[in-house]
Amino acid sequence: MRLATWNVNSVRTRLDRVLDFLAREQVDVLAMQETKVSDEAFPRDAFIDAGYRVVSHGLDQWNGVAVVSRVGAEAVERGFAGQPSWGTPAVVEARALAVTCAGVRVWSLYVPNGRALDDPHYTYKLTWLAALRDAAAQWADGPVALVGDWNVAPLDTDVWDAEVFAGRTHVTAAERDALAAFVEAGYTEVTREHVPGEHMYTFWDYQQMRFARDEGMRIDLAYTSAVLTDQVTDVRIVRAERKGAGPSDHVPVVIDIAR
Repeated sequence: MRLATWNVNSVRTRLDRVLDFLAREQVDVLAMQETKVSDEAFPRDAFIDAGYRVVSHGLDQWNGVAVVSRVGAEAVERGFAGQPSWGTPAVVEARALAVTCAGVRVWSLYVPNGRALDDPHYTYKLTWLAALRDAAAQWADGPVALVGDWNVAPLDTDVWDAEVFAGRTHVTAAERDALAAFVEAGYTEVTREHVPGEHMYTFWDYQQMRFARDEGMRIDLAYTSAVLTDQVTDVRIVRAERKGAGPSDHVPVVIDIAR
């Protein structure tokens, strides 16, 4: 099974690129984040025509996650037990979606950004990650893939200049400890296992020529349970998707699983 994860930064804006990627890379399951569309307005017909079943979780033009699969889509779960809410009035945002595809429990996850260290959104981010970890610990015995935009760079080498990020979100000890807790719960971050090294970025901001300068971040990750980790045969970061007309600011991560 070929599983991919991609923060598409608006599925309607990037629809042609996503469909081309699915066909070119022969992807069986794609987990998308930041779809920026309600379920009612999701462009599902285009994916159905391409041979995929569509499961989406979107409330409005913000956030949003989806899974499209050509190998089945069962046991849909929108949100996870204990997922924190945000805003006034408080809403459980569309940031987590689970679908079982060919026996693999795929979670498409869009972790809150955090914004700034003194912003309540940062506390929300840490609370959200802790709640997800507590839930994920209960799933670890099965074949589970927690994939998506985690909005945390686990190592200093996952950003182009650690000094630039000092005192900012995405690189704090608290955020990195929150990710390490998933390893303690029995998961492995397989993108690093298969694609080690520096400058293996998955995100480049649109501003200040970040992509041209290769000033990126590695924040799109895949945590797999032990039984699934043993079945991962390859991982690739598709850097070319950041090129050309109208790209997302993220690129896909492709995970091959022997099932």
